Amino acid sequence: MPYTEAQKRSHIHEIQSYLYILATQDARIPTVTPDGIYGPRTVSAVQAFQKIYNLPATGEVNRATWDAIVRAYRKQTAEPDALNVFPSAGYVLREGDSGTLVYIVQAMLNDIGSRYDNLAPVAINGSFNAATTNAIRGVQQAADLPQTGAVDRDTWNWMVTAVQF
Repeated sequence: MPYTEAQKRSHIHEIQSYLYILATQDARIPTVTPDGIYGPRTVSAVQAFQKIYNLPATGEVNRATWDAIVRAYRKQTAEPDALNVFPSAGYVLREGDSGTLVYIVQAMLNDIGSRYDNLAPVAINGSFNAATTNAIRGVQQAADLPQTGAVDRDTWNWMVTAVQF
């Protein structure tokens, strides 16, 4: 089956769409309107991309250029990976604990506290102290959770939902 004109226009449109997005993040790439026509603006955008990515600046899209454009586009548009830091469903963080997870909890407490008048800020020091325990109790009260002062899965999940970093 031969390569049709419609397929060719579709592929040109696709590469133009990728270049358009890349140009919004890199002013060295001229903006090209995705129209399916491989005209001078597209040639210019492809050449600029090729120069930036150390490819022969021919203005033509060969396999190496296509792959590089697709990789750059995917890198530019990919969602960041989620950071799952709460150890497990049964884990409980409590007064006396310390470390990175406590820093995160304290940062979340301060963010949530900026929107709740009755939640005092806490020092972000990585030490689960009495002030952190009291702030967790305040969050638990606001969330209608048992006021243990410890961070279990339910408290963590409520805080993650409430935080607005």
